[in-house]
Amino acid sequence: MLQKCKPGETKCKMNEWKARKNISIIILLLKYKREVFRRIKAVWRIMIKEQIIPKRMWLPLFLGIVFNSAVYYGTRMLTGDRIHYDLSTALDESIPFVPWTIIIYLGCYLFWVINYIIGCRQDEQTAFRFISADLFAKAICLLCFLVLPTTNTRPVIEGSSIWEEGMRLLYRIDAADNLFPSIHCLTSWFCYIAVRKNRKISEGYRYLSLFIALSICMSTLTTKQHVIVDVAGGIGLSEISYFLVEKTGFARRYRSAVLKIFDRIQERRQRFVQKD
Repeated sequence: MLQKCKPGETKCKMNEWKARKNISIIILLLKYKREVFRRIKAVWRIMIKEQIIPKRMWLPLFLGIVFNSAVYYGTRMLTGDRIHYDLSTALDESIPFVPWTIIIYLGCYLFWVINYIIGCRQDEQTAFRFISADLFAKAICLLCFLVLPTTNTRPVIEGSSIWEEGMRLLYRIDAADNLFPSIHCLTSWFCYIAVRKNRKISEGYRYLSLFIALSICMSTLTTKQHVIVDVAGGIGLSEISYFLVEKTGFARRYRSAVLKIFDRIQERRQRFVQKD
């Protein structure tokens, strides 16, 4: 039932409505929290039981995820008060802002999970080349974020559709920094590298991965999250890293070091089990 409000009470009523809405969302999340964790635990057990990812690849994959988070969020704390540079050009300004492409931009996470699993399921030598190239590239990103902090100018969002609201939320939770090179584009291109020469994967999915990777790169421009040089830097860095880790022997040395740690963990785990 609609109630009439005095002009001075409108803002107060709106704030009250928003507060009730937020409380309802929190209650809903708490209600289903246990069910979500139960399902995640079930999926985790299936992945281990079916060995969707080989046991020897769990550690390097975990280290890669941790290092990626440290690079992206850690550098923000170190460069927050420094001058940030805008690398946008006239060509970037000519690219239209297309809010609905946020669905492509955020949909990348499912693509990353699937193709990184595929990358880790290759023969062990190729899998370690893939995962060590990812680690090497993130180390270069760390240097870039520290030496050349970047930012860009985001558009003023005037609409109120679900896409505009989604973009407002994205802008609030994701600051305009750590842009060059684009980790979004770098990781998406690694997803294509993971299947590019994998003959166990159908040719159709290989072409689909290329299309998805390019679409994600384009979405970083149409959502104004990145500029052209960020995209080029991300794609270029992934290719260079994949080449260098093999050429320099980094992939081989990383594989040796990680597997030694893995073997020690397994030995201690077996001793612990035997004691029980």
